[in-house]
Amino acid sequence: MDSVTQYYDDIAEDGGLCNLDPNPMEAITKTYIHSIICAFGLVGNALVIVTYIFYKRTKTMTDVYLFNMAMADLIFVAALPFIIYNEQHSWLMGSVACKILRSAYSINLYSGMLLLACISGDRYVAIVQARRSFGARSHTLVYSRLICSVVWVFALALTLPTLIYTEIFEEQNLGPEPVTVMCQLSFNNYEIAKLMKVLVPSLQMAIGFLLPLLVMVFCYSSIVYTLLRAQSSQRHKAVRVILAVVVVFILCHLPYNAVLLDHTLALFTERSCRAEKIKLQVLAISRSVAYLHCCLNPILYAFIGVKFRSHFKQIMLDLWCFSKKYIYNARSSRGTSEMCVSAAMSSDGNNNMSSFTA
Repeated sequence: MDSVTQYYDDIAEDGGLCNLDPNPMEAITKTYIHSIICAFGLVGNALVIVTYIFYKRTKTMTDVYLFNMAMADLIFVAALPFIIYNEQHSWLMGSVACKILRSAYSINLYSGMLLLACISGDRYVAIVQARRSFGARSHTLVYSRLICSVVWVFALALTLPTLIYTEIFEEQNLGPEPVTVMCQLSFNNYEIAKLMKVLVPSLQMAIGFLLPLLVMVFCYSSIVYTLLRAQSSQRHKAVRVILAVVVVFILCHLPYNAVLLDHTLALFTERSCRAEKIKLQVLAISRSVAYLHCCLNPILYAFIGVKFRSHFKQIMLDLWCFSKKYIYNARSSRGTSEMCVSAAMSSDGNNNMSSFTA
């Protein structure tokens, strides 16, 4: 995020101030990309939440994790439009909104990534340790809700530095407006600045990327090995789903964390104005790619599953029937309702199918 903003005056090659503001084309492109992420993220994660609350009769540990992960993603994508708007209009909202909106990504990062690790761990126990865990999984909902509560508390604790040190401040720039109001990490003490500028991104990389990646690689490697040994016609499909989950996770988050690591290591060294501009551009692009994972989570972890697909079709059918109720006359409405009931019964009959992800 913006946890690695500069704590020094950037000096251009000619001795003047270095203008690190993005050009108008970059700002417009970023706005369009983030708008797409926001739209798809809102729809996908809202569907997961609706499915869990209204359509999922039997809840599993994975379902509880998926619900909480969808909530984490929804918090971020709901905050994203306000962040974009304020960035383009010299931050019109107050300091409270500044702190809350900037903390939304941090909460989403830690809670979402830790929940991904929980999902992979739950799948590992359910598949690799199936015999040993059969009796222990009788109180799964209690355990999963307790684990999710711990994850949320831990995510909030890790977000405290962002919440405390994010402030609104005015910055002199070289653009058409002489003063820009910004919402970023701000420090009055150099030692605290030096500590936080290293600590915050280090926590993001360690807990928000490396830890879940290691857990996923271990758990899914064991799952793939177990599935390949099993005599099942669905094993190859399950393996492909696992590979897709891991590959998408790496593709979304590895570039941003690699650039973030390089940027953090060079924070307190002298850089040229041009090199700093390029590095910030790459950091912004890779950050947008990391944001994309919020849209892909519902597809990878929910809608690939047979049960969630069945529930999703039922949601679409219910919405269609609801709209028909107010369009057609009473006779047509009765016919439509009969068809909806028949389709719902068919959907319930298919809900006994199982899949790897849901």
